[in-house]
Amino acid sequence: MDRRSMLRITAGAPAFTLSAQQPPVPPPGWWLREPLRWVQTNVREVDAGLDARALVAEAARLGANVLHFNMGGIAATYPSKVAFHLEGRYLKGRDLFGEVLTEAHARKIRVVGRFDFSKTRPEVFAAHPEWFFRKADGEPVIYNELHSVCINGGWYREHVMTILTEALERYPVDGLFFNMFGNQSSDYSGNFVGHCHCDECRRLYRERFRRDLPSKMDDEYRAWLREQSLEVAARIGDLIHRKRPEAGYFNYLLEHTDGVMSESNTAVGRPLPMWPYSASDNVNRARNSQPGKASVNLCMQFVDYAWRYATVPPHEIRLRLWQNIAHGGALAFAINGTFEQQDRQALTAARPVFAWAAAQERYLAAAKSAARVLLLQGGPGNSYRGLFRLLTEAHIPFAVSNNLDWLGRREVDLVVTAGRAPKELGPWMEQGGRLLAASPQSPAFSDVQVTETLPEVKGYIRVRERAALPSLAQVDLLLLNGPFAATTENGDAELMLIPPSMFGPPEYIHADLRETRTPALLWLHDRRAAWLPWDLGEHYYRLSLPAHAALVGDLCRRLLPAGPQLETNAHPLVEFSLLEQPGRLLLHLVNVTGHSQTGYYPAHQQRDIDIALRVPVRSAQALHWGRRLPVRREGGISRLRLPLLGEHELIVLE
Repeated sequence: MDRRSMLRITAGAPAFTLSAQQPPVPPPGWWLREPLRWVQTNVREVDAGLDARALVAEAARLGANVLHFNMGGIAATYPSKVAFHLEGRYLKGRDLFGEVLTEAHARKIRVVGRFDFSKTRPEVFAAHPEWFFRKADGEPVIYNELHSVCINGGWYREHVMTILTEALERYPVDGLFFNMFGNQSSDYSGNFVGHCHCDECRRLYRERFRRDLPSKMDDEYRAWLREQSLEVAARIGDLIHRKRPEAGYFNYLLEHTDGVMSESNTAVGRPLPMWPYSASDNVNRARNSQPGKASVNLCMQFVDYAWRYATVPPHEIRLRLWQNIAHGGALAFAINGTFEQQDRQALTAARPVFAWAAAQERYLAAAKSAARVLLLQGGPGNSYRGLFRLLTEAHIPFAVSNNLDWLGRREVDLVVTAGRAPKELGPWMEQGGRLLAASPQSPAFSDVQVTETLPEVKGYIRVRERAALPSLAQVDLLLLNGPFAATTENGDAELMLIPPSMFGPPEYIHADLRETRTPALLWLHDRRAAWLPWDLGEHYYRLSLPAHAALVGDLCRRLLPAGPQLETNAHPLVEFSLLEQPGRLLLHLVNVTGHSQTGYYPAHQQRDIDIALRVPVRSAQALHWGRRLPVRREGGISRLRLPLLGEHELIVLE
C-alpha cells in the first residue's frame, strides 16, 4: 500500500478540512515514541522492607517497560532532607526509591515516581495549620489520621516545589505522577466534606469576586477552584521540565501534562448496566481529543476501595488491556502493594497480554486512529454511550473527541454528535462536511425552527419511506420515550412523530393512535446533515432495540460519501479499531462476547470473519493466528477472511 493511499483510507472520498496555522510541535517525549507497558505498584508504608531487586525482576518478568512506583508526599520512600516531607515510618533511613530506580534502569525499565500531596501527617498540621483544608465549621478534614491540605495554602504553593526540586535533582526519574491532585470534596469513604474555608481560600476568593465564599459550591466557585489547581499544576510542570527535560508529567488533569491519565475501575455502588467499553472509551477519547499526549488508562485490579485485595474477573482485566492497546494507548495495569498479591487472578490474567505486547511492540508504538468517522462527545452521558455502542456494534471505525481541535487538522468524512451539534461546525459543514445529529436540540449552526420541545413523549416514530431505510423493512413504528423537538410540518419526511395514545386495557390499545406530519428526521445542508430531533443514543443505551440500531446504520451508509471504511459479518460484540503507522494500517479486533450483565467470562471464539476494507491492501498478517491472510481485490475494496478470533487479533495491513 502506498503512503498516499493509506492516508486517504476511503478511495475517492472527498476531504473536508479548514485551513489553520499550526504552532511548532516539539519533539515527542518517550511516552509518545515508545510502546508503553506500564505497571503501577501502590506499595504501602509497611512494604518498606521489600526486596527492590526482586520487585523489579517481577516487573521485568511481567514484561513491563515502565514502573510506576511510590516516591513521596504522604510517605516518602527515600530519606528526604526537606522539612515536613516525612519518610515512611518503617523506612528507617533506607533509600527504597533509589534502589528501585537503579534496578529498573539497569533492566531498561523507565520509572515514574508517584507523589500524593493531598494529605499529610498530624505533626505537619501542628506546625503549619494554615496549609490545611478547613470545613465550613473551621475543622480540618482527617481520614485515618491524615490531614487534607488545601491547594491554595503554602504546602502546595511553596513547600511542594521544594520537595520536588530535591527529588528531581537527586534522582534521574523518567516521569512524575500526582495522585488526588487538588482539593477533594469527599473522602475515601464517600463522606462529603464540602469545599475549603481556610483563610487563604477566603482571601483569594474575596480578592477575585469582592464577596465571601459561597455556602455551597456553585459553578462559579468550581471554575475558580479549577483555575487555582491549574496554576499549581502549571508551576509543577514547568519545574519538572526545567529540572528533567526528558521526564514526563502525569496526573488526572488534561492541562500542562504530558499524558491523559484515566482508569477503568469498578465500584460496588455504581449504577448498572456495566460499561464494557470503559477502556476503549477512555483511550479512544484521549488519543483523539489530545493527540499530543500519551493515553495511560490504568486497568485497576480491585473491586472497590473497601476491598483492595479482591480482584475483578480475570476476563474483565484482559478485555480492558486489549482495548487499551487496540486504540493506541499504553498497556497499563495497576495493583495494590507488591507483586505478592492476596488474590493473584488479575496478575495471572495480565501476564499473557503483556507478553504478547512485548513480542509485538513494533506494532504498538506511535499508532494513531485512521478512522474517518468522528464521534463528538457532548450532552448526557447515556446519549454518548448509546452512540458509542451503536457505532461499535455496527463495525464503523470511529475516533472520539471531546473538543473541536481536530478541525483543520484531520480529514473526517462524517461527524456524529452526542448532544447538540455546536455552532463551530458551521464552517466545516459549509465546506462539504457531513453530520448525523441525534438530540432534541437543533444543530446550533442551522436555521431550522423548533416550534415546541415536548418533554416526555411516550409515543412512536412512523417509518414512511421504506425504500430510503431498507434495514427497517419489517418495522412500521419505532419506540419513542423522551423529549422530542417539534418543527414545522412536512409531509415528505421519511420519519414522522406519533404522539402518545391509549395503551390499556388491551381492548383499547392504541385505538386512538394519531398520525402527524411532524418530522422525526430532518435533512439539512443539501442533505449532508441528518438531524433526529430526539435522543436516539439514550434510547439505545437503555433498551438496545435493533430497530434503533438499524436506523443509525442506514443513515451512516447514506451519509458516508464512498461507503463505510469497513464491512464485516462479525458478531456485533466484536469491536474493530483501525489505526495507522507509517507505511501500514493496523486492524484490531477485540472480542467482547464474554461480557454478560455483571459478569465477564471467556470470549466465545468467532470463526470465518469476512472483512471488506475500502483501501488498497497488498498483504495481511494476523499476529495471533500467526499466518498471512489471502487478500482479494475487487475494485477499490480489499477482502480477507480471519479463520479464528479468540480474545483479540491484530491484522497488519500493508
